Amino acid sequence: MNSNLNFFRGLFGATLSLFIFIPFLCAQFYGDPPDKTHPWAIHDNNRSQPLRVDPGEVPGSPPSDAIILFDGSQESFKSNWEHEKPKRKKNWRVINGALISVDGAGDLLSKALFADCQLHIEWAAPSKIVGSGQGRGNSGVFLMGETEVQVLDNYNNPTYPDGFAGSVYGVMPPMVNALNGPGEWQTYDIIFRRPVHGDGKVLDGGSLTVLLNGIVIQDGTPLEGGGVHKKRSRPRPFPDKGPLKLQDHGNPVQFRNIWYRELRKRPIEGGTDGKLSFESTIAKRAETAANIRKDAATRKGKEKLLRLMESLCYEEDAGAIAAAEKLRAKFIAQVKIDPDSHKEDIVQVNNAVKYLVKHQRMRADHPDVEILKKIIIDNGWKTRDK
Repeated sequence: MNSNLNFFRGLFGATLSLFIFIPFLCAQFYGDPPDKTHPWAIHDNNRSQPLRVDPGEVPGSPPSDAIILFDGSQESFKSNWEHEKPKRKKNWRVINGALISVDGAGDLLSKALFADCQLHIEWAAPSKIVGSGQGRGNSGVFLMGETEVQVLDNYNNPTYPDGFAGSVYGVMPPMVNALNGPGEWQTYDIIFRRPVHGDGKVLDGGSLTVLLNGIVIQDGTPLEGGGVHKKRSRPRPFPDKGPLKLQDHGNPVQFRNIWYRELRKRPIEGGTDGKLSFESTIAKRAETAANIRKDAATRKGKEKLLRLMESLCYEEDAGAIAAAEKLRAKFIAQVKIDPDSHKEDIVQVNNAVKYLVKHQRMRADHPDVEILKKIIIDNGWKTRDK
């Protein structure tokens, strides 16, 4: 009984693997091919697979690729932070796993320098209500030391809207007030993109997305220069990297569980995915074609033929064309003898030929087009349209 069960389990597993593997192989010659600004075909298996990242054990805990800036320990504070003021009479403190702003200690800077990021940080204003408006539980989270996401106890405490908790300070109020009460922990999850300038022009003005306690309060908000106090900020270049700055505004605000993840580069910064410049696209297509030809060199017969034909979707290459011509002629000569035994192979090569013709990677009047078409018609086979 057990041996039979194991046999069927093995058979099912092998069959499932086959059904998974075949569509993966056949996905090439399927979606629209690369174009002038996209180096990849639609549904392209030559595109890099996403890297695996393990989520945190509980919501808000750092994933496996996070860089941890503060984990609640004194060692984490000393290793990752420095006071902005070289001369001071007081220091920020670590008490009960929280980093606490101390009046007169000045701002705190992360030793790590970074730019575009996903930032997670939790904060709590004092439980004892002292002051009002901007004088109540005031601090700030400065991305790259430049752009402030306001920290303020605005629970039943109105103030000017562009200085409200969760505002891009001096630029944009939060959509809603999603704060917990005084003394309770608040959570910011921030997606930050710095402004990018080049040749005296604004290539990307930068943006901020902020979730407060899981609720979106900034949605791709343009930075408009980053925001400053009392004055309207103007678009300006940012440094390539900068520290995370936590503000000392005279109130004992607490911070904990601070970590970030660097984001992938945008195309304007040299990123190699998405919509690229023509020059970057052509370079990436050439690189992909070379990798496919290298893989083709390790294969034989039909598989080698298909890989060479696939490489032509990315880059026209005389050597690849000649090698594909030779292999296709050999393939046709072999399968014509007994087409029924090679039906799947013939259909697969024919689909690849039709794809190349449709997308002008192969001449429509090429003799192989009619030869393969005739074999299929003569045998009454049906093929999907390309």
